[in-house]
This record gives sequence, C-alpha cells and structure tokens, in this order.
Amino acid sequence: MGGRLMAALGHSDWPDRLWIVRHGQSAGNVARDAAELAGADVIDIHTRDADTPLSEFGKQQSQALATWFAQQPPHERPNVVMTSPFVRSQQTCAAVAEAMGHDMDEVLVDERLREKEFGILDRYTRHGIKAKFPELAAQRSLVGKFYFRPPGGESWCDVILRLRSVVQVLRRDHVHDRVLIVGHQVTVNCFRYLLECMDEATILAIDREADVPNCAITEYALGEEGGRPKFALRRTNFVVPMIEAGAPVTSAPDTPAGPK
Repeated sequence: MGGRLMAALGHSDWPDRLWIVRHGQSAGNVARDAAELAGADVIDIHTRDADTPLSEFGKQQSQALATWFAQQPPHERPNVVMTSPFVRSQQTCAAVAEAMGHDMDEVLVDERLREKEFGILDRYTRHGIKAKFPELAAQRSLVGKFYFRPPGGESWCDVILRLRSVVQVLRRDHVHDRVLIVGHQVTVNCFRYLLECMDEATILAIDREADVPNCAITEYALGEEGGRPKFALRRTNFVVPMIEAGAPVTSAPDTPAGPK
C-alpha cells in the first residue's frame, strides 16, 4: 500500500484542500496534566474517553479556530466536514461548522477518526503504568510505541490501518472537495505517516520533536510539481492568532495515560 500511495501522490484524484485538526483542550487534558504533576498513578476523571468534553479554554480555542475558518474567502473554506465521534472532537467541529454556516446534520461523523484506544492502560499516568504494569512498561520500551499494543487497546499501526480506508474515501468520494477533518493527536500524526509516505523512524522523530497542539491545523493542497499534479503538505501545527498571541497551548505526548 505504501508504494501505491506514494505513486498516487502524483495523481489528481485528491481533495483540492485537506485540513486535519486536533480537537481543543479537553477536560481530560487538564486532569491528566494535574495527575502527572502530582505524581499520581491514576487520572481523576469520571467520564469515559469518548464522552470527555472540552475544557472552558478548549471552547475558546475552538471558537478562535472557527473564526479563522469563517474569515477565509468562500472558495478557500471547507465544503466537507468530518469528525471523530468523541465529544471533544464533535464540540470543536460544531464551533467551526456553525461559524461557516454548516448544519451539524451535514457533518460526517466517522468512528475511524477516533482517538487511539489505550485498553487496560487507560486513565493511568506514566508513573502509574510503571507501578501497576511493570511488565507492560518494559514491553512498550522494548517494542516501541509504533508497534506496542496494550491489552484491549491499539498500536499506532492499528490506527494507521483504519485510517487507510479513510484516505481511500477521500480519493473516491471527495476529489476536488475542500475537506476538514477534526480528530486527535495520534490520528493527526498517523494521517501524516500515510499522506507523506513516511516510515516508523520518520514519524516517531516528528512525534518526539513536537506534540500536536490543541486546535492546530495540518494542511495539504493539490498543486503542480514539474508539470504534474501533486498532493502535498502545505503547513503543519499552525495555530490561530489567539493562541499565538500568548494564551497557553495544551499539547500532550502520545502516552497511554488517559484521554488526549
């Protein structure tokens, strides 16, 4: 599939524009940061991952993102909007859709865009995982995050597998559309792995270098290179002016330590 996708990047059967956005700061982000700072074993949050909402600051981030999209010229705004079914992603998406005049009934909710599942390690901090599941912590260290699958959870490869079919849908049903996808940190990076034809070492180096900020935009566009159509990265981790102006940006490394 990797070789075929690489060849397809030189074809025109892609959306004209694709924006992939991480959701705004969530209540889970806040609870996880507090638990890590306190050295606690477990994150103090009482909703399941899928139901964890945005924090108040996450709502402000989402509104800033919505304003940015609404201020773009009509021919440069998304005409197709897709989101993870998780509440924090749907809330982020709803803010953007409303600002652009889209009804939420028009938004495509797709379970393949959900966050990576952490299985038995869900809600545990890094300290808690080492304390309660030392054998799993050692296995993850040996295998690496790309291939490590916690019991009942997913590896990065599992996420990539489900996103491959999303890429095929984009190329089949949304040729020359302008598509916005709202998802999660791991899904953003896994899309990058697929769309930019990366290998394990490349995407993990990117992951180590910088986390994906909440409401950050990764953008691709269909253009030309050497007289041939080419679908290529335009920018990554772009944050809207409100956040650049000095408000804190929440980012979190990919750890099996609760919701992102």
